[in-house]
Amino acid sequence: MSYRVKLDIFEGPLDLLLHLVKKNEVEVSDIPIATITDQYLAYLDLLHQLDLDVAGEYLVMAATLLHLKSRLLLPGDDMTEEEEGEDPRAELVRQLLEYQRFKEVADLLNRQDLLDRDVFARAPLLDESDNEADVVYDVSLGDLLDALQEVLKHAAPEVVHRVILEQVSLREQLCFVLDTLRERMEVVFTDLFPLGVTRLQILVAFLAILELVRTRMIHLRQEEPFGPIMMTLAVSADAPLPESLERL
Repeated sequence: MSYRVKLDIFEGPLDLLLHLVKKNEVEVSDIPIATITDQYLAYLDLLHQLDLDVAGEYLVMAATLLHLKSRLLLPGDDMTEEEEGEDPRAELVRQLLEYQRFKEVADLLNRQDLLDRDVFARAPLLDESDNEADVVYDVSLGDLLDALQEVLKHAAPEVVHRVILEQVSLREQLCFVLDTLRERMEVVFTDLFPLGVTRLQILVAFLAILELVRTRMIHLRQEEPFGPIMMTLAVSADAPLPESLERL
């Protein structure tokens, strides 16, 4: 694929790392570095397969995780006295906890109405169970990559001895996603890919979804953490493609 998509619409490596911590159901203060590192590198490999322009900070985080993993795997005799007295993960844990606090505050402010961002009124006490069904979770890069990995498991196996060049157009996939949403209004991400679809078709369709999210043509949401990703149109059904997508 020659088409490249920049990753600046997402939060960054700390957001991806925090997603892995939550997915593995571990405490931020006690990160299993070996497991998290392997999963993080698997995500980066998937991003490279998509031909995404991965920002340097993602690679710096990968190098940091590999360094921590190597230090923690060293026998005790090979560590210096200074290293023995500290947890190699301490600085990373500090960054993650700080990022998590800022993210929670940002999410709280983002869920408030515009008026409430300027004027804070005392709200009546409500039973938490009354609002559980109304909670909607934003979809992160980690959630998208999890869904993509799940879809790729069911892709048609690649036949290495065939030399037929498969032509998959990004514009064609953009139109396919939009047409599907115009017909069905709401689609589960994994339902967009029927059994037998090729790996290349999945990857190009995923790039199309990223572009549609970037241009605010579609909206992604989850009704529970790590739940199915729901896709809906964010514009009217007859809205034209933005000029940036028309040129594809």
